[in-house]
Amino acid sequence: MAGYDDRDGKIWMDGKLIDWRAANVHILTHALHYASSVFEGERAYNGKIFKSREHSERLHFSAGELDFQIPFTVDEIEAAKQEVLTANGLTDAYVRAVAWRGAGEDMGVASARNPVHLAIAAWEWGAYYGDAKMKGAKLDISKWKRPSPETIPVHAKAAGLYMICTTSKHAAEAKGCSDALFMDYRGYVAEATGANIFFVKDGEVHTPDPDCFLNGLTRQTVIGMLRDRQVKVHERHIMPEEMEGFEQCWLTGTAAEVTPVGQIGDYNFEVGALTREIAGSYEKLVRS
Repeated sequence: MAGYDDRDGKIWMDGKLIDWRAANVHILTHALHYASSVFEGERAYNGKIFKSREHSERLHFSAGELDFQIPFTVDEIEAAKQEVLTANGLTDAYVRAVAWRGAGEDMGVASARNPVHLAIAAWEWGAYYGDAKMKGAKLDISKWKRPSPETIPVHAKAAGLYMICTTSKHAAEAKGCSDALFMDYRGYVAEATGANIFFVKDGEVHTPDPDCFLNGLTRQTVIGMLRDRQVKVHERHIMPEEMEGFEQCWLTGTAAEVTPVGQIGDYNFEVGALTREIAGSYEKLVRS
């Protein structure tokens, strides 16, 4: 497949569809230098984007956390996403909406006078972790930690927060792993580089309290599914050594969907019945 800069198709940018290869920005775009960018990753199933409006609302929230305002309403973003799917003839697709401060009068840390842009692209994208979706992903443990809420806007889906995700995932892949697990600034289990994490012990589910990282929409959906099944869910701080006593583990995220985990560092997990049930039920839900 061609690189993401060299494809046929259309991308919605600042209110109109343009040719894929023409969707470019200036080299002095503020976001390129100072990470003044927020985004959403979404999946469409059978032509319908799952939790679409919630994603658009979160995009606006994230922009506000970075002190800029997107010049398109939630309703306009919703219409634009459908326009992109239609223009590209896609029904099952990954959808990326991104908003950023562009090039303008300011080229320092401050950028209040620079225009804000919005673009939406969509493409076909299969299982995020490949065959790990069936046999269980293998995770490294990152040397980096998710930072304190006093240092960054931890609940925004902001580009700059993913810098350590990229470096951690590269290090994990070099070791033959699918992804990496972060601890938070206090040493508690936090999340993977682009997915939340769940554990199972004695029929009950344990998942880290998202008090310093993104509370994913897929995470919230899966917690609801578990509670509908009368499965007890503990949202709490989890120490790394507790992983030794957990029986099952899975990741959740828009790209990851529900992916079982077979190993994290020296800790091993079975791809058990509850993991498979939730993965299967989530697949049915998003296509319903």
